[in-house]
Amino acid sequence: MEFDCWGRVRDQLLNVIGKDAFQNWIEPLSLLKVTDGIASFSAPTSFVGTWVDRNYGDKIVMMMTREGVAVDRLMFQADVLVQAESKDDVKQKMMAPIVSVPTGSKDLPGAPLDKRYTFDRFVVGKPNELAHAAARRVANGGPVTFNPLFLYGGVGLGKTHLMHAIAWEIQARDPKAKVLYLSAEQFMYRFVQALRFKDTMSFKELFRSVDVLMVDDVQFIAGKDSTQDEFFHTFNALIDQNKQIIISADRAPGEIAGLEERIKSRLQWGLVVDLHPTDYELRLGILQSKAETQRVHYPEVILAEGILEFIAHRISNNVRVLEGALTRLFAFASLVGREVTLDVVQECLADMLRASDRKVTIDEIIRKVADHYNLRLTDILSPRRARSVARPRQVAMFLAKRLTSKSLPEIGRRFGGRDHTTVIHAVKKIEELRAIDNQIAEDVELLRRMLEA
Repeated sequence: MEFDCWGRVRDQLLNVIGKDAFQNWIEPLSLLKVTDGIASFSAPTSFVGTWVDRNYGDKIVMMMTREGVAVDRLMFQADVLVQAESKDDVKQKMMAPIVSVPTGSKDLPGAPLDKRYTFDRFVVGKPNELAHAAARRVANGGPVTFNPLFLYGGVGLGKTHLMHAIAWEIQARDPKAKVLYLSAEQFMYRFVQALRFKDTMSFKELFRSVDVLMVDDVQFIAGKDSTQDEFFHTFNALIDQNKQIIISADRAPGEIAGLEERIKSRLQWGLVVDLHPTDYELRLGILQSKAETQRVHYPEVILAEGILEFIAHRISNNVRVLEGALTRLFAFASLVGREVTLDVVQECLADMLRASDRKVTIDEIIRKVADHYNLRLTDILSPRRARSVARPRQVAMFLAKRLTSKSLPEIGRRFGGRDHTTVIHAVKKIEELRAIDNQIAEDVELLRRMLEA
């Protein structure tokens, strides 16, 4: 009888409060029992139960009593305290990794943390010193001085390492802190699941109750309208609570195509830090640090003089490849029982050395030219025609034509969707100026050397 009564009350509530409110608040509820005038319900979270009791409690009591079931008050308990079935069971499993609070040395909720990625194992050099200092500041706690911290750069330059290091440091300093690290793809997946099971309120409550939110590779949500909308509101809610947000991406906020302008604006509120491609000194430092670790596992392996320097020169695309090369080299030398000579390196790492031959990208050219002329990347890509912007843009197009295999239309598209004839004009103009303008000639040569180093 009680359950038939609740079914009729649900129908009445749908007509009274409307479809949206019904789906958000009433539909997730399940009547468990009615005992001694108390109607007990399961709710997806305690927050939902409290909200329903406060806003609809009297109405539900009145309706149930009118339908023949004497009810004096309502009681709610979260799904995790009841035996969930079917949809609720799936929903509970989906949300469980998010709600746990990290304690001791356990992995944080969301994506698992890599125990190798700590500040102690992060080799600092000129290309990443600002990013490292900013990450340290956030990890040390205290007043939030810049929010969000936005780290960007290419693959394998240390963004994820720094984010994991921040999470480990915060966890060590305050085990009770709610720190959530996950990729933007996981954020989107969980949001889609919440929509699918009509449980967006649980999603909102969980993501907006953390002390620190860390989202990796945020460019993934570009073009995903509903996910961007939820990310925007989550971002604002945490900022309003003075909670720390750390974001990473493969490019600066203003350069992420398909990302809403309001999100770009919010991401630029705090500190935006670029992790530059590694230079030779930093690569060598990373190899030296990695070699010390490898010697613990392979004490019998002997490296000939100059081996680390050779690898640092030849493998320059990213740190992961660099470390992977050294790991393979030590394992190979241990298995075959040979000293690591230059011949052994070239034999063992032949494929990696071929793949790591210097390949200049248009994005890298644009970044280097913008830095050289003290411009923003958005200036280079903008329609502005002032000489202070147009000339560096032409230099960048010239270098893109000379240093990459991209076609003229492809180059034009990367420079704000310009026509290939614009690229032709730029190349011709810079060729002419190099012959008569020493400053242009020096700029082009310096940039070429930097890009091919």
